[in-house]
Amino acid sequence: MRAIDVHLHPSTVPMERTLGKYRDEMLRYYRRTTPTRTEEEMVEDYRAMDVVGIPVAFDAETATGEPPCTNDYVASLVTRFPDVFIESFASVDPLKGEAATREAVRAVKELGMMGVKFAPLVQGFALNDRRFYPLWETIQGLGVPVQVHMGTTGLGAGSPGGLGIKLEYGRPIPYLDEFAADFPNLRIIACHPGWPWHDELIAVLLHKGNVVSELSGWMPKYFPPTLVHEIGGRLQDKIMFGSDYPALSPKRWLDEFADMFPQSVQDKVFRDNARRILGLKV
Repeated sequence: MRAIDVHLHPSTVPMERTLGKYRDEMLRYYRRTTPTRTEEEMVEDYRAMDVVGIPVAFDAETATGEPPCTNDYVASLVTRFPDVFIESFASVDPLKGEAATREAVRAVKELGMMGVKFAPLVQGFALNDRRFYPLWETIQGLGVPVQVHMGTTGLGAGSPGGLGIKLEYGRPIPYLDEFAADFPNLRIIACHPGWPWHDELIAVLLHKGNVVSELSGWMPKYFPPTLVHEIGGRLQDKIMFGSDYPALSPKRWLDEFADMFPQSVQDKVFRDNARRILGLKV
């Protein structure tokens, strides 16, 4: 097993439908070449790379008007292909209120999903908004981690008004920092390098012991110099591999990272940190 991909999306029809009006701009932004796959074809992509992964659901229905890529669907991938998809992350739309809280509980307790993913930019909310604290308290009580999108996004990129997406919600300080401070017992995974606020994200990672990171959505050769320095130094035990497949190629990501960092750092980022941080038995 070469690596554990802690952040991938299905490259299948249900996720393509969820992207909806954002799909064309995202394809151009990432220069994506991966076509829409069947579930079996997607699994073969991962088997060929000798990579296992954690698929992520997506629900931003209130803000975008697009249907979710549901928790039931993503959880079913783990059931059907357990040799490749070892766990899954749920998604709930915070703007759905109490229904979001109920769905988080159902996803973890009934579907067996290992945590919950949030994308504040696309879902249209601030992490430190007190309206959502009951949701965070519920998830903290479940004892599972959350993934939180940080930095910019390819969704809506280049379109007039960015299709309404406000990048401010992806800023680590104050949003992620206050979130982590107010919920110290919640394991928080910051998704993506956080550009253009990568230095803010580094500061939060160094200061908040309950925050770790995964580097999906950016190819390593584009990492800012300060991030490269910290990955090889103080943050090497807090960083995990994520690809954001199918937007990016996991194989290309791993190959570029291997060219930039020594084997000891590769082992941690590719596999060992995910095993330890997420308690994975692989």
